[in-house]
Amino acid sequence: MKTLSLLCAAVASLALTGVAAAAELKAGDPAPDFKLQGSDGKTYSLASFKGKQAVVIAWFPKAFTGGCTAECKAMRADGAAIRKFDVAYFTASVDSVDGEKGNAAFAKSLDLDYPILSDPKKDTAKALGVLNEKGMASRWTYYIGKDGKILHVDKAVKPATHAMDIAAKLKELGVAEKK
Repeated sequence: MKTLSLLCAAVASLALTGVAAAAELKAGDPAPDFKLQGSDGKTYSLASFKGKQAVVIAWFPKAFTGGCTAECKAMRADGAAIRKFDVAYFTASVDSVDGEKGNAAFAKSLDLDYPILSDPKKDTAKALGVLNEKGMASRWTYYIGKDGKILHVDKAVKPATHAMDIAAKLKELGVAEKK
């Protein structure tokens, strides 16, 4: 009986290790599908881009905070560099889309020309492994190919230069430029 208990504990431990490892996604892994509301009122899903466009999702911790404001402003100011590529791009957080501190208000306050995705239930953030111990998203950016697989995860985002860094990474990854 003791051996059976130890065996069950070992199997459970391995299963939990597998779950933790699965949450740490890397290049080559299939990106989990999502369906998230954007600050523009539209709903976006990864499946709708599959086979059509690469996708970039730049996660940030909290709307209306210093670093997140700088990042979103940089992505607006230098967004033309990203738009040269055949890519759909977004910023995202676990903030609600609605309310005075929600992502729709945040996007409007910054006059953004791209949508911020909201994941208030944190399901997508958990599936990507971007949810941190504070219950917010880490400042990580996911590059996803047309095939739905992760091309790269940037965990060293510099908010002030993020748009230019994204454009450089898209070029490095061989994402097609628009014709």
